[in-house]
Amino acid sequence: MSKLKVSIIGCGSIAINRHIPEFHDNKNVEIVAVCDIVSERAEKMAELYDTKAYTDYKEVLKLSEVDAVSVCLPNYLHAPVSIDALNAGKHVLCEKPMATSQEEADEMIAAAKKNDKKLMIAHNQRFVDSHRKAKEIIDSGKLGKIFSFKTTFGHPGPEDWSIDGASSWFFKKEEAYMGAMGDLGVHKADLMRYLLGDFSEVGSFIETNAKENTDVDDNAVCVLRTENGVIGTLAASWAYVTGSYNGTIIYGQEGTLRLEDDPEHSLIEEYKNGHVIKHKLSKIQSNEDGARTNTHVIDHFVESVLENKQPLIDGEEGMKSLQIILGAIKSQETKQIISLK
Repeated sequence: MSKLKVSIIGCGSIAINRHIPEFHDNKNVEIVAVCDIVSERAEKMAELYDTKAYTDYKEVLKLSEVDAVSVCLPNYLHAPVSIDALNAGKHVLCEKPMATSQEEADEMIAAAKKNDKKLMIAHNQRFVDSHRKAKEIIDSGKLGKIFSFKTTFGHPGPEDWSIDGASSWFFKKEEAYMGAMGDLGVHKADLMRYLLGDFSEVGSFIETNAKENTDVDDNAVCVLRTENGVIGTLAASWAYVTGSYNGTIIYGQEGTLRLEDDPEHSLIEEYKNGHVIKHKLSKIQSNEDGARTNTHVIDHFVESVLENKQPLIDGEEGMKSLQIILGAIKSQETKQIISLK
C-alpha cells in the first residue's frame, strides 16, 4: 500500500498535540508539508517531523504530491480552506465545528461531492471505547426503551490549551463565531446523535458570564428532543475552574448507563433489578493530563482514504451535529424552541 501524503494546515495546539503526532505515528502516512501564517511555528514543526514548512496554504494546495490535508485553523477558516483544498483535488480532514453556518457546511459537502474527495470532520467522541460499548448496549435493546439523557463537556477554558493563551482566537467572535458551544457542545451533539439518532428540536440558555473581554458564549445548557421522543440536556462550559468533566448518563426502561462519569470505570451499567456491571476501558482523552493518547480520528481518516471507504463522520454527519449548535444559538436569540427538521 502506498503511503498517504498529507499536509497539516495550521500549527496551533490541536495540530501539535493531535494531528501531527498521530499522522506521524501512522505507518501508512508521510507528512510532506506543514503550514502556518506564523513562520516560526511551521518551521518548528517542520524541523521536528523532518518535513517542509509553508506560510501560505494556497502554495501547499499547489503541491501535486499532497493527497490530503488536515485543516487545523480558527473556526471561520474551516469552510473556505476546506473548500479550496477539495477543489484542488485533496481529501480533507477538518477540525470541528466544520463551519460557522449552514450555507458554509452545504458548500463544503458540495465541494467534496463535485471533486469526489473524502471530507471528514474531526469529531473524536465516537471513537471512545465507553461510547462505542454504550452504543452496542443501546442497540442490543438491553436497556429497553430510552427515556432521557444528560451529557456535559466542561473545562476551565482554552487559555491553558490554546497556543495563544488568553489572546487566542477562541475568544474573538469574528474568528470563532461561537465559544464553548463550538468548542465542546458540538462534540456532545455528535455523540448523542451517534448514540440515540437524530434530533428534532432544541431550546437553550446561553451565556457569556465566566470570561472577561469576550463576546462568545462560555456557558450553555440546551434541552433536546430526538426524532423518537427521547428528551435530555446538553451542557457546554468553560467555567469548570477545578477541572474538566466529559460525562454522559443515559436513562432507559431497564436501567442506566454512566459514561465517563466515574474516575475508575469508563462505563457503568446499572439495572433496576440491582445488577451492576462496571467496565474498565481506556480513558477518554483529556487536554489536561498531558498524556499522549490516540484519538483514532487520524487513523480512521487515513483508512477511509486509502481503502476508499465512507468516513464515519463525513460532511453530512458533521453538518447534522453543527445544526444542533446553530439551532441552540438561534433559540437563545429568539427565545423559542427551534425545529431541526
